[in-house]
Amino acid sequence: MTSPATSNPAMADQELVIGLVSVSDRASGGVYEDKGIPALSDWLAAAITTPYRLETRLIPDERAEIERTLVDLVDNVRCHLVLTTGGTGPARRDVTPEATLAVATKEMPGFGEQMRQVSLRFVPTAILSRQTAVIRETATHAALIMNLPGQPKSIKETLEGLKDDAGNTVVGGIFAAVPYCIDLIGGPYMETDPLVSKTFRPKSALRPATPS
Repeated sequence: MTSPATSNPAMADQELVIGLVSVSDRASGGVYEDKGIPALSDWLAAAITTPYRLETRLIPDERAEIERTLVDLVDNVRCHLVLTTGGTGPARRDVTPEATLAVATKEMPGFGEQMRQVSLRFVPTAILSRQTAVIRETATHAALIMNLPGQPKSIKETLEGLKDDAGNTVVGGIFAAVPYCIDLIGGPYMETDPLVSKTFRPKSALRPATPS
């Protein structure tokens, strides 16, 4: 089977657009400085070697506002990947997963399962985290939306995975599967720095490396 990344070169070569959404009542209200978007921006800058454009949003823990933001980023801004941070716990105001599922056309539960596997290496309360991922599709566009933890350290760990002192992978990070997922939904071909996050693709989906 020919992969979408190789069957439609024009689609594969389009600009990569990534949306970052930090969900926090206090940060959006100016009570304290948001740390989620800077943490995501820094990690992506280190990990992704393909040119890309960021769209950022800082919003409160309001389900309707989260839904509107996700729909706008996918349908109007045409992001290929949207990463949210915050609002995934069991507290009453934590409604990011509900909002994400409400705008989804497909659920991708494996991403949330793997994030909890990473976090469980550190704290047993990781089972309280409700991170998930979904695909949102329109007639002409699709995007992967992923809910990430709220703390910068946890964001890095879940995206990148964990390695031992010898550099061997102990628990895989979720971002290794993201570029191929973007391929499969018709997005641009994304490349990463293997020292940060080594992308996995089947051999049939690989393209020649872009010269640095």
